[in-house]
Amino acid sequence: MVKSMTGFGRGENTGEYKQVTVEIKSDNHRYSEIWVKLPRHYSLLEETVRKYLLSHISRGRLEVYIKLDETGEKERQVQVDKELALAYHRALKELAVLTGTSADVNVIQIAQLPDVLKIEELQETLDDVWKDILPALEQAIRVLIEMRQQEGEKLKADLEERLEYLHLLHARIEEKSPLVVGHYREKLQTRLREMLEAGQVDENRIALEVALFADRSSISEELVRLSSHLQQFEQILRENNPIGRKLDFLLQEMNREVNTIGSKANDLDITQYVVEMKSELEKLREQVQNIE
Repeated sequence: MVKSMTGFGRGENTGEYKQVTVEIKSDNHRYSEIWVKLPRHYSLLEETVRKYLLSHISRGRLEVYIKLDETGEKERQVQVDKELALAYHRALKELAVLTGTSADVNVIQIAQLPDVLKIEELQETLDDVWKDILPALEQAIRVLIEMRQQEGEKLKADLEERLEYLHLLHARIEEKSPLVVGHYREKLQTRLREMLEAGQVDENRIALEVALFADRSSISEELVRLSSHLQQFEQILRENNPIGRKLDFLLQEMNREVNTIGSKANDLDITQYVVEMKSELEKLREQVQNIE
């Protein structure tokens, strides 16, 4: 399946501790580059987010924005300063003895004394926050991948159309190639007759020159390899794994074969076909830069 490297995904989640919004923007890149923006207090989670993204997306530049808001009032708990409470109790009993009064002190009275009871807000851990982030991140990745797949199908259609044209050009070159040697032989015979007054042509010399020309200008091997590369390209387009780098490498090989054909052909028509091929290969290369 062809996937584009461009896309956008957004996800939201109301967790136990945080209201989370995740936005992911994806652009073309030769390798993988992930930039994560989190509130500074939670920056230690950036690497966790990055690793999770790499497990789903293998190529492209990702910009990830994670917004964290409080879900409401934080959970609270009451802490008892036991040592202080006991100290108050001993002090009150001692005071009662000194003053000769009653030492009947109940728990509520002790609890009302300064700093005996403290109300503290429970602080979330990074693991707690990650659990709140994860559902929003998963949703954003899912939306992003769907968009990349949709764009990838459009790219695939364009690539297949250009491959069809390349096959046509290949067939025309293949058809024209055997005629090149025959045309050269005719031109050589005409040139030699013009050079020799008597009009006698050495057929052995012509045969030797034609054989040397045929050897230098033969493009049969290049055509076979180019045909194989075109077929491989079509097969790779049907794979489910990331294919961008494979296609990029294959295009380099195809360019090499086309350049060699152009340099060896010695024929105007074939040269024109080669120019068309190089133009289409360049368009393919531009499109492949968008593929994961």
